[in-house]
Amino acid sequence: MSARVASFLDKGGTGKTTSIAHLGVALSGQGHDVLLIDLAGKQGDLAKTFGVWQNVQTAIEDDDAWPNISTVFDDAWETIVSKLGDEAVEELIVQTNEGVDLIPAHPGLDTLDAELANIDDASERYSRFQRFLDDYVDPLGYDAVLIDLPGMTTNVTYNGLWAAQNVLAPVEMGPFEAEQVGALRNDLSKVEANFDVSVDLAMVLPNKVDSRTKLASEYLDAYREEYPRAIAPKCVPSSQDIRNATEQGQSIFALDNPSGTARKARDAYRTNAEALIERISGN
Repeated sequence: MSARVASFLDKGGTGKTTSIAHLGVALSGQGHDVLLIDLAGKQGDLAKTFGVWQNVQTAIEDDDAWPNISTVFDDAWETIVSKLGDEAVEELIVQTNEGVDLIPAHPGLDTLDAELANIDDASERYSRFQRFLDDYVDPLGYDAVLIDLPGMTTNVTYNGLWAAQNVLAPVEMGPFEAEQVGALRNDLSKVEANFDVSVDLAMVLPNKVDSRTKLASEYLDAYREEYPRAIAPKCVPSSQDIRNATEQGQSIFALDNPSGTARKARDAYRTNAEALIERISGN
């Protein structure tokens, strides 16, 4: 089975997509075959990060984006596979210029939460994405599958958590984010208690950190004390280059002349990627 991790915190803007993208590129640079999957919604932020969103959007507008990621949750998915064979899964995957493959988001994800809610049996409702990964993605031989989840708790979110069984929680240096990590840990305990599915908080990743401030140092110390097993080896510094690179459709690893903070961020992502793959491979 591929090593799997889902990026999640019940809050938008904490760097879930950015973290998944850069950790994926870092793992690829370390020799791993990596697949990224965007379940975060129709906006296609992962595809935008790698500069492939325009082609994906054109296919959607031309009604050529079928099958797509939303169809793998459908009762008819096996029928689709029986008709298309290997092409059913191959059609989902987009190659990027930075060594990682991507299954991009699709507008069908936005109605998927309500559709899943109509499934009475909770185990059936939450295990559909896991079956897709087990039966159709694992045979492709990826070393790691990294999943970007919505910034809120939905039926799609629970599918991603259930399937990955490992969670990456990017956090900023603030009281609300600290509370949300605690709430996430409690929610994972409830999932295990109610469904006998163990979902591990694999990494708490301090993100957008300005180490010059006293507040950042205090929160870092608090995270290290509260999550000694899960805390990332290195925090990711705040860097304008990360935003600039994303707007240009690339990661900071693709920048020709990165700033000092971008170089520190690269180093952090590489170190954290190595630690993450060790943790999730052992679970």
